[in-house]
Amino acid sequence: MNQKKARWRRLDNAAKLYSAASNKRDTRVFRFYCELKEEVRKELLQEALDQTVETFPMFLMVLRKGLFWHYLEPCNLHPVVKEEYKEPCSRLYVKDKKTLLFEVTYYKKRINFEVFHVLTDGTGATEFLKELVSNYLYLAHQKEGLEPVSMLPEDMTVQDQESDSFLKYYSKDQKRPKEKKIRAFQIRRKKKDGNHLHVHESVVSVKEVLKRSRELGVSMTVFLTAVFLKAIHEEMSKMQEKKPIVLMVPVNLRKFFPSTSMLNFFNWIEPGYDFSKRDRSFEEVLRYTKDFFEEQLTKEKMSAHINDLLALELHPILRLAPLELKNLCIHAGAKFSEKNTTAIFSNMSAVRMPDSYVPYIERFGVFTNTPKLELCLCSFEDKLSFAFTSRYDTVNIERNFYRLLKEQGITAEKVEPEFPMPQMPSEQEM
Repeated sequence: MNQKKARWRRLDNAAKLYSAASNKRDTRVFRFYCELKEEVRKELLQEALDQTVETFPMFLMVLRKGLFWHYLEPCNLHPVVKEEYKEPCSRLYVKDKKTLLFEVTYYKKRINFEVFHVLTDGTGATEFLKELVSNYLYLAHQKEGLEPVSMLPEDMTVQDQESDSFLKYYSKDQKRPKEKKIRAFQIRRKKKDGNHLHVHESVVSVKEVLKRSRELGVSMTVFLTAVFLKAIHEEMSKMQEKKPIVLMVPVNLRKFFPSTSMLNFFNWIEPGYDFSKRDRSFEEVLRYTKDFFEEQLTKEKMSAHINDLLALELHPILRLAPLELKNLCIHAGAKFSEKNTTAIFSNMSAVRMPDSYVPYIERFGVFTNTPKLELCLCSFEDKLSFAFTSRYDTVNIERNFYRLLKEQGITAEKVEPEFPMPQMPSEQEM
């Protein structure tokens, strides 16, 4: 890779939201992890991390406060590998404190990469973790003949990694008609265990899910979105059915616009279903979801949404507003928009590693801190890893989800995620 030292940079559009809206309850931190088939060795993981940040110097940043916006500044802080010691997806950014915005920990056979969403999105995190894992496995098994591999294009530069693709593809001339937001059904259950983050994981066969999706004539994401909608509906009362179920589904914009950026570059769509007015059968929910995805997932729609997001940020009056006022407005807007969605469904797609490295890896997984119910998934080889995260008692929705999958011929194997006893109290208890 063509190296050049990272420099200070403005936040991308999504990062500005995360920097303003994050707090103890909603840390905007997510975890991407790799479970190996062997115990992780701390000293080798540290060496692998040292090599990885040389490839991705743009991760060695701290968040600073400017007059009008936050910005990222290169730092001399060195990331240190630790055995897992706190609640997953705990806060990484503390206001006015100079800290790195990511952390690498390990526990038994698992390598964890946690990152504040200001720094990167799921695609960037995937590339970082793949590089970290490949570096680690090479160090651990080079004596057995494992060859080093390059995970990124050789001609990629730091400038490529740091490019703001939101700005690159913004065009102030393109507008889209304003769509009225509908208040969505909200999952309200008694909070458990001092508001701790609960993580429930399962694994299914990629081949089974793809087979059934193809039989139904839809993509895997459309199929699982419909299952999720049905699973939530089964827990609604007649009164609650007056509001639609709306899912937020992030979309990787790199599939529509060429970009090698490691910064945030995603959009989202919001498939919703009104069970009080529509047919409740799975077939009808699936058909509606398929039509919604086909209508929304176009380059034109994605471009229009980028323009909407950037138009607000670039408004001449708002640009001159002081940072603290912007933060208050963004935080209020984020709280208000939460009422427009019921839950979040994030498909991180397939993680691919070189063939020679596959035998050492059990699976990859991903989950995130969330104020709502969130379902994240990613796949590796034939293992599709699901992770439900929530701070609410939502076990019934998960149960419904896996039962509906079973009715479609797909069997899930429950995974009991192992976490050590935290060495520091959860901020939710403080």
